Amino acid sequence: MTTPQNTGRYPGYDVLREQRHWDAKTRELVLERVERPPPIRFFADEEARTLHAFCDVVTAQESEPRILVLNYVDAKLHEGRRDGWQYFDVPDDDEVWRRVARGLDDEARAHTYASFADAPRKTQEGIVHRFAQAELHGGVWGTMNVARAGSIVMRYVVQAFYAHPWAWNEIGFGGPAYPRGYGAFGSPHLGEEESWEAREAEDVDPVKEVRRRGWD
Repeated sequence: MTTPQNTGRYPGYDVLREQRHWDAKTRELVLERVERPPPIRFFADEEARTLHAFCDVVTAQESEPRILVLNYVDAKLHEGRRDGWQYFDVPDDDEVWRRVARGLDDEARAHTYASFADAPRKTQEGIVHRFAQAELHGGVWGTMNVARAGSIVMRYVVQAFYAHPWAWNEIGFGGPAYPRGYGAFGSPHLGEEESWEAREAEDVDPVKEVRRRGWD
């Protein structure tokens, strides 16, 4: 099994063991995400360097193996795949991402670092926290609604991260249900679990734990 940083709540669980239950096209698509991450084609080199670091921070990836989140974001932007709507007070998604890259670098330079990617992790996390709280002002941040920009980029990040089988391993997700389908009623406390469902190594509610540690 592989999970980001080789950590997860379901030790030994590997969703790819279920691939024999998927149809050929689904299996091809899922395996491609693992074996052939798309190249960077939309972002310039410096943008990509900054945004790779940003994606690692917001997905808490500090070591290998890691999901190349930005590569999948880049592919979506390069191919012109959008979600079909746009906020009135921000530019299109392409430009939002580019401005976020510039803004992150500007914030890092204000801390005396050459770019966001060159800043230490603690500084990066501080900048990202202020971004998440819409507390960044001036410069490029003054050209768009910062809160909406944050929601846009995080939508792309979450979609890319949780579309990857390694993330499925981390959360115990069984992968595509087609064509096998579900046979249980989905009430684990009654013993109604799917045969392929993983068991957690610890009984900790991650939402409550995040709040307890003050990370929200």
